Amino acid sequence: MKNTLLLTTSLLALLASPACADALSDSYLAMFKPLPTEAPAADNELTEAKINLGRMLYYETRISKNGQMSCNTCHVLDKYGQDNLPFSPGHEGKLGGRSSPTVYNAALHIAQFWDGRAPTVEEQAKGPVLNPIEMGMPSADFVVDVLKSIPGYVDAFKSAFPGEADPINYNNFGKAVGAFERKLVTPSRWDDYLKGKKEALTAEEQKGYETFAKAGCATCHNGPAIGGAMYHKLGLVKAWPELKDLGRYEATKVESDKHFFKVSSLRNVTETGPYLHDGSVKTLDQMVKMMAEHQLGKTLTDEEAGSIVTFLKSLKGEIPKDYIAQPKLPESGPKTPKA
Repeated sequence: MKNTLLLTTSLLALLASPACADALSDSYLAMFKPLPTEAPAADNELTEAKINLGRMLYYETRISKNGQMSCNTCHVLDKYGQDNLPFSPGHEGKLGGRSSPTVYNAALHIAQFWDGRAPTVEEQAKGPVLNPIEMGMPSADFVVDVLKSIPGYVDAFKSAFPGEADPINYNNFGKAVGAFERKLVTPSRWDDYLKGKKEALTAEEQKGYETFAKAGCATCHNGPAIGGAMYHKLGLVKAWPELKDLGRYEATKVESDKHFFKVSSLRNVTETGPYLHDGSVKTLDQMVKMMAEHQLGKTLTDEEAGSIVTFLKSLKGEIPKDYIAQPKLPESGPKTPKA
């Protein structure tokens, strides 16, 4: 981790030099890629039956203690995959300790959660259901019993996991939700630009991209998700004000991981405020300025920050309305618990 920190700091210093600055916008384009249509997994085939099951489970409230919460409660699909709250209330109204990140394009990330404690969207999907503050279910076995009590899910799991003697299990729950989430991608005009359609961005947006590149933002925010591919210390160059969350350290207990967080994706960033793990930054202009100051050691003018925000607006993608449409959920059986 220390070597990574030294390398990044050296790279940022190099990129900040005037001799390098003019070539940044073109050279940095190679660091980006258009969004794929899905994020495949070697151990989770994206079949139609599995995706359809995952979609139902994503909207299912009977797998929460109060019978009122689903994945979509905090990761609202028609609101760009989150709820625009600093912290999301759980089944008793208690607030979680970190902001709920968007699920769109998340399957492309290096890992899930702010601290990367879940390696995949399949593993991430299993966490909130059992979290005592979030959905509050007492155990994985209890969730499985609830699903087995609903006849429609018995059939749906058999179709999604053919040949398995006992297809309704908690790992398969995660695989189904994960399969659905792996196609939650939001291509934007930026993708058209990367594919060679230069007129896809306005002149102001192209200028904003150049400002973004020359400032050094693309050092961490790159790839198809424009972020999500690495961990970084919050307050790399200048200490972040009032930072109490230990970040990745909470998952790894490695001293050098203190205050490291997964780098956020900038896809749809204009729609996903407030910002950071604690929702403490309310506006995108403020977020851009603070990141420049504390991560890059730079002071951006209002004009420069505004130009970068103009570019970031081009990253707002299309929500796949047909794909995320809430399906009809199967009816409860006589043994299905009632909240």
